[in-house]
Amino acid sequence: MTFEERKQQVEARHEAYLTLKNTPIEDNGIFCRWQNPIITAETTPLIWRYDYNPETNPFFMERLGVNAALNSGAIKLGDKYVLVVRVEGDDRKSFFAVAESPNGVDNFRFWNHPITLPEAPEGSCVAGLDAPATNVYDMRLTRHEDGWIYGLFCVERHDDSKPNDLSAATATCGIARTKDLIHWDRLPDLKSRSQQRNVVLHPEFVNGKYALYTRPQDGFIDAGSGGGIGWALVDDMTNAVVTEERIINARHYHTIMEVKNGEGPHPIKTPEGWLHLAHGVRGCASGLRYVLYMYMTALDDPTRVIAQPGGAFMVPEGGEYIGDVMNVLFTNGWICDGDNTNGASMHQMEDKVFIYYASSDTRMHVATSTIAQLVDYCKNTPADGLRTGLSVATRNKLIDSNLAYLQKK
Repeated sequence: MTFEERKQQVEARHEAYLTLKNTPIEDNGIFCRWQNPIITAETTPLIWRYDYNPETNPFFMERLGVNAALNSGAIKLGDKYVLVVRVEGDDRKSFFAVAESPNGVDNFRFWNHPITLPEAPEGSCVAGLDAPATNVYDMRLTRHEDGWIYGLFCVERHDDSKPNDLSAATATCGIARTKDLIHWDRLPDLKSRSQQRNVVLHPEFVNGKYALYTRPQDGFIDAGSGGGIGWALVDDMTNAVVTEERIINARHYHTIMEVKNGEGPHPIKTPEGWLHLAHGVRGCASGLRYVLYMYMTALDDPTRVIAQPGGAFMVPEGGEYIGDVMNVLFTNGWICDGDNTNGASMHQMEDKVFIYYASSDTRMHVATSTIAQLVDYCKNTPADGLRTGLSVATRNKLIDSNLAYLQKK
């Protein structure tokens, strides 16, 4: 096969991936899954991966491979549905890149260049962690009422206190901000007493301060004594320091979040309260299982949980179960139609919600719902009773209610 023949073959296959029309396949009354992954390693631009010069690449080989495209922050820019995707190269290094779609469910195309993210300002990081980041991933986007779009993400560095352990790492929260997703200002990493992952910026000021959903943890992977999703107020995002932190959504034994949990995207403001989407992790025979769950907090107090359905909102199904890290769903981005002014906008019950999630650390998917459906799910699905006796009592209550209703018909 000649250079030109192979190039045309690769380009035709790539365009077929990009233009594949997506269709809804499942509607469980809460959300509707869509059939095809919306972003994969195969949909990343060919100019990122291939040398187009026949003199230096006569066989049109892939020179810089991409292993996965996953865990994407999301935002509405004008009439475009925009994701900041974590792209992982074959070298295991992740970077961020912007992909946009005209309709939110298919035809996502990356911008020509990945995001060039500056290093954190010298001397500004957590003590002992001033080295440049080895890896960055899982950016949460918040259009804050201060006028900036913030990106909060995990920064990984080697744990130099264990020089002989090449898998020992540390996790801190990196912070950057932008107006256009092109030009980014890198701010100092979040300073905290513990390691941090899954940090999310609340879209409104609270008591005149910036509010963060945190996930304190003892190690890079293990939550350890970290009790769940935390809450912290900071004075200034240009020098964010957590001085006080409290848990607002705790882990519990023998639940979908017994090992750890973490906030997903920033919450959505509705007339009934703040809608939250999060992930929970439990242990099982095959390892760790990551699922999604929801909860709601009060409009006047985002730390006060007013509803939390028991069990999972979404779990891996079918091909979602297979990938680099099996049995995982993860989300850090959703878009509510009409949300192109600031993240603190009040959304109406009929507004459509696009839920972007990754499966098994490999690819991106979309599910759609409405504010009304998600609020109904949160407020009217029973909570987890945390033990078998209460679980059976809750189910019997539903059965008895149904039998009584059906007998009246």
